[in-house]
Amino acid sequence: MGFKEYLGNERIVSALRGMLRRDRVPSALLFTGPRGVGKFVLARMFAQAGNCERLRDDFCGECVSCQSIARLANPGALIEAGLTERGESADAAAVERTPLIVQASSDVWLLVPDPVRLRTPVARPMIRVGQLRAVQRAAYFKPQGRRRFFILDGADTMRWNDADIFLKILEEPPECATLILLAPTPDSLLPTIRSRCLQFHFAPVPVTQIETFLKERTEMKPAERKLAAQLADGSPGLALSIDLEESAQLRKSILRLIEQAVAGEKYGEIFAMTAQLAKQEKESFENVLELFYSLVTDLLEISQSPKSSLPRNPDLRRELEALGKKVNLEWAMRATQGLDRLQSRLRRNVGRQLGIDALLVSLEAR
Repeated sequence: MGFKEYLGNERIVSALRGMLRRDRVPSALLFTGPRGVGKFVLARMFAQAGNCERLRDDFCGECVSCQSIARLANPGALIEAGLTERGESADAAAVERTPLIVQASSDVWLLVPDPVRLRTPVARPMIRVGQLRAVQRAAYFKPQGRRRFFILDGADTMRWNDADIFLKILEEPPECATLILLAPTPDSLLPTIRSRCLQFHFAPVPVTQIETFLKERTEMKPAERKLAAQLADGSPGLALSIDLEESAQLRKSILRLIEQAVAGEKYGEIFAMTAQLAKQEKESFENVLELFYSLVTDLLEISQSPKSSLPRNPDLRRELEALGKKVNLEWAMRATQGLDRLQSRLRRNVGRQLGIDALLVSLEAR
């Protein structure tokens, strides 16, 4: 057990252990990086080490505190229990009155974007005012162990006008508590918040390390491990959870949409496919956009250099090579700018299907 189990980003691990060793843990940390790269795992490990009863700059995994916090390794059941207790018919007032907070122990809290309901979750879960106010009250309580930790997974989902509540905590930081914010990029948070956090950006984990990781934890065949590691784009968590067959089907569907958009034909068929894409539940719409980015990037590379290794979608080389002959640098720039605009508009709750329809209509080759 301990930090030796963590994969990648060794410099960040070393820096965090140094804080614990010197007993100089900051009041606020910001972990940024792609989904599945290990931000949440390291935040949970840091909270364990900060309260371990046996070790100072690591965690044993055996003491009462470590075992209690270790329940956050799979928080799904705890989140489900919290939603069930609040009730399926919770209205807006009930959601704020009974905020979704996962307590692994009295000293370690996890906040996740609140889906409101278990059976029919809202389209865009977010960190809500009730959750922020609960942290604001609890952050100044004296810890039972060495230190209190509040992990905000999906901190970028806070409404910017609600984030002022959180800013008050950062302006008057508690002595014995640390807030750990997890977000994909620094600029997804208000400048006034990120400027008050010690920031760590998580780099993608090398493919070879992810392959070894998968070999130790799964029964995948060598070819499957290699493909999963490549598709994960440096994120061990994504590599571990990916369904290769479903991933291939979804990426082929998206690539087919791009092909039809480039040809400028069959818009009725395109709009029917985007309707299904916007409603499908196995992948979030944000993740679907990431797949668009991935395919557009490969098309850019192959249009400029046919011998590109296509590290993002190696199993679609033949289809990408054929489409790469029909696009150029100007098209790739137009596609990327369109994706950027759509992604920024998601925060303002733009219609998903309408947004992606507009994007595809703009991608006809000129």
